[in-house]
Amino acid sequence: MAELVLPLEAAGLEAIAAVGGKNASLGEMIRELSTEGVQVPGGFATTAEAYRHFISAGGLHQQLHATLDGLDGRDIAQLQAAGAAARALLLGSPLPMDLQEAIVSAYRALGSPPVAVRSSATAEDLPDASFAGQQETYLNVRGERELLAACRRCFASLFTDRAISYRQINGFDHFEVALSIGVQRMVRSDLACSGVMFSIDTETGFRNAVLLTAAYGLGENVVQGAVNPDEYLIFKPTLEQGFAPIVSQRLGSKAIRMVYGDQGSTCNEAVPATDRSRYALTEAEALQLARWACRIERHYSKRRNEASPMDIEWAKDGESGELFILQARPETVESRRSATLLRSWQLDPHDADVLCRGRAIGASVSSGRARILRSPSDIQRFEPGDLLITERTDPDWEPILKRASGVVTNQGGRTCHAAIIAREMGITAIVGTGDATERIADGDMITASCCEGDEGRVYRGALPFRVEERDIGEIPSTRTRILMNVGNPEEAFKQAAIPCDGVGLARLEFVIANHIRVHPMALLQPERLHDPAERQAITALTAGYKEPADYYVDLLAQGMGRIAAAFHPRPVILRFSDFKSNEYAKLLGGSSFEPNEENPMIGWRGASRYYAEGFRKAFALECRALKRVRQQMGLTNVIPMVPFCRTPEEGDRVLEQMAREGLVRGEHGLEVYVMCELPSNVIAAEAFAERFDGFSIGSNDLTQLTLGLDRDSALVADLFDERNSAVVDLIRMAIRTAKRCGRKIGICGQAPSDHPEFAELLVREEIDSISLNPDAVLNTRLKVAAIEAELSSNAAARSEHAA
Repeated sequence: MAELVLPLEAAGLEAIAAVGGKNASLGEMIRELSTEGVQVPGGFATTAEAYRHFISAGGLHQQLHATLDGLDGRDIAQLQAAGAAARALLLGSPLPMDLQEAIVSAYRALGSPPVAVRSSATAEDLPDASFAGQQETYLNVRGERELLAACRRCFASLFTDRAISYRQINGFDHFEVALSIGVQRMVRSDLACSGVMFSIDTETGFRNAVLLTAAYGLGENVVQGAVNPDEYLIFKPTLEQGFAPIVSQRLGSKAIRMVYGDQGSTCNEAVPATDRSRYALTEAEALQLARWACRIERHYSKRRNEASPMDIEWAKDGESGELFILQARPETVESRRSATLLRSWQLDPHDADVLCRGRAIGASVSSGRARILRSPSDIQRFEPGDLLITERTDPDWEPILKRASGVVTNQGGRTCHAAIIAREMGITAIVGTGDATERIADGDMITASCCEGDEGRVYRGALPFRVEERDIGEIPSTRTRILMNVGNPEEAFKQAAIPCDGVGLARLEFVIANHIRVHPMALLQPERLHDPAERQAITALTAGYKEPADYYVDLLAQGMGRIAAAFHPRPVILRFSDFKSNEYAKLLGGSSFEPNEENPMIGWRGASRYYAEGFRKAFALECRALKRVRQQMGLTNVIPMVPFCRTPEEGDRVLEQMAREGLVRGEHGLEVYVMCELPSNVIAAEAFAERFDGFSIGSNDLTQLTLGLDRDSALVADLFDERNSAVVDLIRMAIRTAKRCGRKIGICGQAPSDHPEFAELLVREEIDSISLNPDAVLNTRLKVAAIEAELSSNAAARSEHAA
C-alpha cells in the first residue's frame, strides 16, 4: 500500500495527485522557498490513498454511488438530501486502525501541539478552478482524539452541499476526486492578526500590485467575510528594488476577532476601540508580506512556465511576532481574462438616490429586485435575476448566487470567499456596506454599481446602463504619443489597460476634493477655524495621525502613487493643485482662508499661490507628498507640472519653493513641466524653456484668454472654439518654439478627438503628445495613426516625384 501520511516537506507540486493542491503547495513552499525567507508552519498530510483506504475499509463506495448517481445539480432539495446522506455515511464509519496510527504518530512527531486541520481535495486549487471553501477547516484542534475526529469530519466535508454542487457545475467526477488532510502547527494569530493577499489586483486584473488584507485574530473571519479588514495596495516592481511603495492604505473597522475558546474551540470577541482605530500590521510587516507574495508568484510562474498570480493566506504569531504563509494557490479569475478584450460598464446615475455604499468587487453593473435573505435556506424566495442582500455570504450561499445578478453584503472585504466566488461567477458584488439590510427595502428595484471606482454604490430604481467591449489587440502604434487624462486614482489600474503611452495630465483636484476634503491651511492652522462643526469633522478625518497635516500628505501621496504605479514605467505628468479661490473655499475650513474674488478664474490660482504667504506652507505639503512618491515609493516616472504660471520670474519662485522641500530640478532625474495656457506662456516660451523641461498646452484656458471670454458663461459660449485662427496661431507658435529649444510639448484637451482637422494640425506640426480623456484614447489613436500614414504616404510620393 502507498504511504498514508507524508511530512509536508516531502510533498511538492509533483504530488498534487497524492495530497491535493493545497498541501502540495505548502510542501513546495517549505521545500523551495524557505531559503528565500518565506516561513510556512510545519506539519503533515494524509494522502489520497488514505482517503480511498477509508472508503474501501468502510464499504462506502457502492453506497455513495447509490446516493450520488443521477443527481440533478439544479434540484436543490435533492442535492441537500444527497449531501446529508453522503456525509452521514462517512461520519458513521471509523477510520481504519492503520490510518489512525499513522496520523497519531505524525502528530506526536510534531510535539502534539494545537493544530489546524484543513482539507485539500485532489481537484482543489488547480489553475482552472478555485474550489475556495468547498470543504471544511478546523482550527485549534488539541489532542489525539480531537484530531482523529476532525480528520473524519474533513473526509465527510468532501460531500458538503456546496462541494457537490461545485463539482457538478464544473464537470468533476465525484469519485475521481479524493481528499487529503493537511495538519499544521497553529500560528497564534489569535494573539495578533491574519488575512489574505493576492499578487494581482483582483478588481482590475492589474498584475503589478499586491492586494493585502489584514484583521485581528484567526483568519477565518477575513476568509468568510465576517469582518471588514484593513486593505493595502503595494506596487511590485519598485518593492523588489528596495522601495516602500504602499500606493493605497485603507483602515478597516475590524469589529470582531476570532480567538481560542475552551477545549480546543474558537469563538469571536469584540475588538477594543483603540485597536480598531489603528492598522493591524505595521508598514514594515505589510511590505514583508508583499515581498513574499512576489517570491511565491515568481516561483510558481517558473514551475508552471506561465505567469501565475497567487491567492495567499497569511498569519502573524502573537507570541513570537513572526509572519507565516498558511496557503498559496493560483488566482483563477482575473489572471484568466483576455488581455486584448477591453470591457467597460457605463452608468449615468443623474440624481438617483444612493441607498448604501461599500467595497466594489469588479467593475460591472446590475439591476434587479432586491431580496433580503437571512439564511441560504430561504432560497425558495429568490428568483433568477434578483439581487441578494444579506449580512454576509459564504460558500453555502452558492446555489443562490448562481441565480443572482448581484450581491450586496453588510460585512466582508475584497478578499473574502464571497468576493472570490462572485468574481468567478461574473456577478456584481458590493461588500462591507455595514447597513445594506437596513437601508434597502425587500422587493424594491435597485441598481448595484461597481463601475465608479473602489466604492460600490447601490442606487434606488433600475437605472439604464450599457456594456462596451473592444478588441485592443490590433491597435497601431503612432509617432505622436497618445496620453491619457486621469483624475480618480481608484480608476487608474483599470484605465492603464487602455493602450496609451502614459498620462499627460494627472489632476490632484479629485483627490483633494473627494478623498481629503479639507483645506490644507485648516490642517496647518486649525486655530483660525471659526465653526465648531468643521473642527469636529476635521478631527474625525485626521484621527490616527500624529499631526493633522500628515493626513493631507498621506492621502495625496497615495493618490499620486496609485496613478504613477498604474502607468509605470510610462511617464505620468502630474499637475500641482489648480483650484480657484471659490473652489478651495468649499473644502472643510476653506472659508477661513480664502478671499472673496470677483473673477477667480484669473485670480489667485496656480503658481501664484505656491510662493504666497497665505498658501506657501500648503504647497509644501504637495511637495512632501511628491517627494515621498518619487523617493520612498521609487516612482520616478512622475513629472510635476506647474499650472497658470504667468511669467518666467514666477516660475523661478515656484522652483525655489520646490527646492526648499527637496525637489531640485535636475537632481535624481527630476524634470519639471509648465502648463502653456496663457498667451504670455507662448510669447515668452523661450524664457520658460530655460526654466522648465517641457510644456503642456491647456487649450481651454488658452482659448478663453486669447479670445477674452469666460468659458463658463452661456452668453458667449458659442464664441469658444479652439480652432479659431488666433488660438491656432498661438498653438503653432508654442510647438515650434518648444522644438527649437529642445523641449517636449504636448496638449491636454478634447479638441483633437472632437475635431479631426485639429488633430491633423497638431500631427503636422509634430507635437510630441496628445492627452485625452480615457473614452477618447482609442479612437484618437486610430485617427492619429491614419493621419500619420497619410502624411508619410504623401511625403513618399513627393520624394518619388522629385526623383
